[in-house]
Amino acid sequence: MSEHRKKRYFGTDGIRGKVGESPITPEFILKLGWAIGRVMVRAGKDGILIGKDTRISGYMFESALQAGLSAAGVNIRLLGPMPTPGVAYLTRTLHAQAGIVISASHNPFYDNGIKFFSSEGAKLPDDIEFAIEDELDKPMVTVDSKDLGKARRIVDAAGRYIEFCKSTVPARINLSGVKVVVDCAHGATYHIAPNVFIELGATVIAIGNEPNGLNINLDCGSTKPKALQAAVVEHQADFGIALDGDGDRLIMVDHKGEEVDGDEILFIIAQSRRKTDSLVGSVVGTVMSNLGLEHALRESGVGFQRALVGDRYVMEILKREGWMIGGESSGHIMCLDRTTTGDGIVSALQVISAMFESDCTLHELKSGMKKYPQHLVNVPTEKSFDLAGSEVINQAIRDVEAELSDSGRVLLRPSGTEPVVRVMVEGIEIEQVTRLANQLAEVIVEVQKSN
Repeated sequence: MSEHRKKRYFGTDGIRGKVGESPITPEFILKLGWAIGRVMVRAGKDGILIGKDTRISGYMFESALQAGLSAAGVNIRLLGPMPTPGVAYLTRTLHAQAGIVISASHNPFYDNGIKFFSSEGAKLPDDIEFAIEDELDKPMVTVDSKDLGKARRIVDAAGRYIEFCKSTVPARINLSGVKVVVDCAHGATYHIAPNVFIELGATVIAIGNEPNGLNINLDCGSTKPKALQAAVVEHQADFGIALDGDGDRLIMVDHKGEEVDGDEILFIIAQSRRKTDSLVGSVVGTVMSNLGLEHALRESGVGFQRALVGDRYVMEILKREGWMIGGESSGHIMCLDRTTTGDGIVSALQVISAMFESDCTLHELKSGMKKYPQHLVNVPTEKSFDLAGSEVINQAIRDVEAELSDSGRVLLRPSGTEPVVRVMVEGIEIEQVTRLANQLAEVIVEVQKSN
């Protein structure tokens, strides 16, 4: 059964790594293009879109994917620089068999990766990913010359996506007189995001919109919003929008220069949907979502459920339950009543719509949710360390939970990318949560020493 197999290349969000190191090499990406082409041809369908962000290696991997797909007999449509959610949208509306994004999201320029979307604009199911990995084990064979795939460029891709983004808010919304700073992280939204808000009538100050292949996510964008905060204050803007390198994450800044993170954005969108009776079911966050979000939603009669960290897990619950709104503290927000995947521009537009409909500033809207202080400690651990199997650690957790009572929570989880255990304590008083997090971290260190 495929669910018991372990994937060799695919992670929770495609394949990602450092350029030049396996598997992110031209040779592998060529073979990967051929493998996905073989799987799609076997499915009896044709035509795959390729989009990319602005990192310099995108040119190399675009050519490699194109060659591999052509060798498998699959036609290719090239989108050029295009946000990840834009590729998802165009895959659906251009009736492509699949969409491929060359991006490492919020990572530095020296990383890259490959993400895939199905014909419905959703992440590929496990059985397709396993089938692609199976093809990678086979020798690469090129189809007859008459059957080679052809490539053409979609010249109006950006315009199509801009129009879609604007369509996700009511036509009556006019941003004339509104000043907004947009930080594109020198990434895939640099030629799209500013135009969306300009065409809605706003005065736009664009920053992070001069990609050179090496500066994507560099001291800018949703992972480092200080540049946006400073620009909003300097230009006396009404609010600011920070996207990441591939445009699927959003962090905002209010007119005072204060950050509005993914939890607060999720709260604002959910409250707006609730007030218009368009909220379907509960809201989905993750185990890292702030306790203040859960409490604020509960007080307004909205259910809340936590998923594991990762947009894939949030999406799984949303689809299983038939709910619409979910996301992560990092700003990966899903509005499935508007689109099929996390979309930074669309999420920003939903917040703007809430501001417009309520006649409130962003600062006023976010004030409806009180964030609880969190303290996170990363404790280095051996790979073989059994966190759950230690009764000493489990007792220490119970002791901390007893002290916090209902006004806080504890989370210990091994990192999926580093040899560390992440210890997070959340509560009302920052001094208390800091002390308790450090206390738990010391217990883990001592348990390791004694083993």
